[in-house]
Amino acid sequence: MLDPADYEAAFQIISTAGAAKSESMLAIRAAREGDQTAAKEALARADEVLHEAHTLQTDLITAEARGQSVPVNVILIHAQDHLTGAILIRDLAEEFVHLYAAVRPAVGATE
Repeated sequence: MLDPADYEAAFQIISTAGAAKSESMLAIRAAREGDQTAAKEALARADEVLHEAHTLQTDLITAEARGQSVPVNVILIHAQDHLTGAILIRDLAEEFVHLYAAVRPAVGATE
């Protein structure tokens, strides 16, 4: 049986990746509504949270590279999947923000 502490990093990665995904989706919605400022702010928040998740991941990689045992379990694999998905959604959100800016005027803009 694994020690509950072995799951802590995985759950932190899942949590931070989920927050980054949410911020990315908020960026897309803001851009769709024509609010480029809010969209860019949401992307910046997504970047901050992804940096935190990536740091957690790097800590695990570094520990293993130093010879420390890092238990690989389904939860950790699930966490890595969440992080990968969050990074992908963040990248796509940036593209959506650019696309909406190109095809839709900003909120409050006059024609």
